[in-house]
Parts: sequence; C-alpha cells; structure tokens
Amino acid sequence: MPYPSRLATDHLYMYRYFVFVLILLIGCRSMSNSAHAPVTAAEDVARIVFLGNSITYNGQYIKAIETYYRYHFPNRNIEFINVGLSSETVSGLSEPGHADGAFPRPVLQERLDRVLALTKPDLVLACYGMNDGIYLPLDESRFRKFREGILHLRRKVRDSGASIVHLTPPVYDEHKGGKQGYDKVLEHYGEGLLRTGKEKNWEVVDIHEPMKAFLAAQQESDPEYSFSPDGVHPDRTGHWLMAREILLYLGHGGVAETTGIKEALGGRPNVDQVIQLVEARQNLMRDAWLSATGHNRPGVKAGLPLEQAKRKAAELDVQIQALLK
Repeated sequence: MPYPSRLATDHLYMYRYFVFVLILLIGCRSMSNSAHAPVTAAEDVARIVFLGNSITYNGQYIKAIETYYRYHFPNRNIEFINVGLSSETVSGLSEPGHADGAFPRPVLQERLDRVLALTKPDLVLACYGMNDGIYLPLDESRFRKFREGILHLRRKVRDSGASIVHLTPPVYDEHKGGKQGYDKVLEHYGEGLLRTGKEKNWEVVDIHEPMKAFLAAQQESDPEYSFSPDGVHPDRTGHWLMAREILLYLGHGGVAETTGIKEALGGRPNVDQVIQLVEARQNLMRDAWLSATGHNRPGVKAGLPLEQAKRKAAELDVQIQALLK
C-alpha cells in the first residue's frame, strides 16, 4: 500500500526541484543519479540533523560522514547534529516487557516539535524501522503505524522549512539476533519507502540492501562473520556501510569500493587524530542536544548545557582545523 501524498499534483514538480537543489548544494548526486565530483555546500545549508534510534544515537556513520566532509570542505561550517534516541520508534509501538518492563519505547512524535524548533535544520536524515516492527513477524497493522509515523515526520519537517531524506532500515542479522524472519520485515518496510520514493518523489537512500549484500558476501567464506554482534547494532564496518551509501547518494562516487573511512580518505594527513576529535565533538553535542530538546527515555547520559557544550565544541573545531592543514 503506497504512502499517500500531501502535495497536489501541480505542486509536485516545484517540491521535487526544491528538494533537489537543497541536496545538490551539500554535494549530492546529479539529476541522472550518476556520481560526480563533490561540490562545496552553499552558505544557506548549514545544519543537517540526523534522527533515528540507538543506531543513530551511536552515530558512527554520522561521525564518518562528518570526517569525510571535514577533509573535503575544510573551510565550510556544516553542522552535523545527531539527535538519535535509543529504543525510539516512529510507529509509537512497544513490545510487551520492553527493557524488562522498565519503560515502553519512546516515540519520536513526543519530541519532534522541540527538536526541529531548537536545531533549526536545513536538511533532516531519518533512519527508522529497526524497532518499529518490534521484532515480531510482519503485520499490516504494525506496518500501517510505521507509515503513519513516517508521514507525520515528513509533514513536521517540511512545515519547519527543512527537507528530509529517508534511510531504509539497516539489515538485521538473524544468525546473531535470533529473530528468524525479522529481516524480511525490515525489507518490507524499506521497500515501502523506496516504492513511495519513486511514486511520490521522496528522497530515499537504500542502506538495507547494500548492507545485506556485504554481509552475505562475507559469510560465504566465513559463516560466523557479522558486523552486528547482537543482530541489531552495527560495528564500525556496518556503520561505514551506512555512511558509504549516504555519501554515494550525495555524489561522492570515490567511496564506492571502500570498507572504512580511512580508506575513503586515501592517505590524508592526521586521519586518526581527526577521527578521534570528531567523535569527541559529536558525542559532546549529541548529549547536549538531547538534554536541551528533552525526551522520555530513561538511562540516557545527560549532556552539558547547550551553550557550554558549544563553547567546548568550538575548542575542538580549532584543533580539528589545525590538523587539516
């Protein structure tokens, strides 16, 4: 069942053009979908906000993308803002006994208005689905809740003046996670996003199938291989596969065959130090943004007051810039 469109037919072309131009300004693919040399982001595209669950909260894929952009556009001030929240869904569903009964899964709708108001994004990248099927077999009522949550998210983002790019759910490694058949649920969710992307001119990046293909290829020679020890949460390799597909979507064709950020940067200087500083900055600001925008998920590390965190982040920026020269 396709997602309904909120745009009248006569507005579709203008919306498509608007979204394309914004993403092109941060170095995206061409209209023909072919890879091209990255272009410098425009001055009016300054904030890219990432929404998602614990995979986004961990944020290794965001850190890799930021590191890549730091090297390619060292004179640009693009803010990569991670406000991913562990356990979160867009569907509002929560399995019985989640977290041993300590709390139900948080739902994005509870905090979305605050996040958009405070972060003021130009572009939002959203990665949901892994938790939305609540690790149960495919069910149309649960899938409908996911669709409704995605539509709500899109409406709110667009009403804020930002554009949105959806990511299909990451792969679920059934061998490690133990929920047989659950990756098919995620495939179904991802296919729904991709189908609607074609029908309604949504911007959608497929990360699921490339991750699945990489996993299958590795397991041909090593059946025990996994980049997700618990079936859900990717390690650095899995996160790089996510980052790589986003970078390819944004036009950075040179990363196509790479398996990590270091390889993608091709011998650039001081990579280890820059990665470490970018990760420190990302963690600092993620915690600050989550505390500032608020949420109802227990057990999340509290961040510094936002202005204090920004001052510390500025100090890290100085160190990063010095290493890029």
